[in-house]
Amino acid sequence: MRKTMLAAAAILTISSAAFAQSTVIVTDPAPTGSVVLPGEARTYVMEQNTPSVVYDGDIVVGTTLPDTVEVHTVPDMDGYGYTVVNERRVIVEPKTHRIIQVLE
Repeated sequence: MRKTMLAAAAILTISSAAFAQSTVIVTDPAPTGSVVLPGEARTYVMEQNTPSVVYDGDIVVGTTLPDTVEVHTVPDMDGYGYTVVNERRVIVEPKTHRIIQVLE
């Protein structure tokens, strides 16, 4: 009986480890900068003469900029705003000020 219990415990341990290895965790939105920005929006943002603001934090996807940072709209592109922070152009969600892409 003891051998049967040990064998069952070993099988459960092995199968749960195998299951854990195949588990995929997806975050939404992806924090990798994988937003596909339409070419017209990127061109528009890159051509604008917008003054840069100074920000002491990291300029990375997922960072939420303070409300004091002015976000400009991208015409005919709901859901996209932009600003220039520390001389870097960033695409942000207009309502939350969260950076969704850093343009290089």
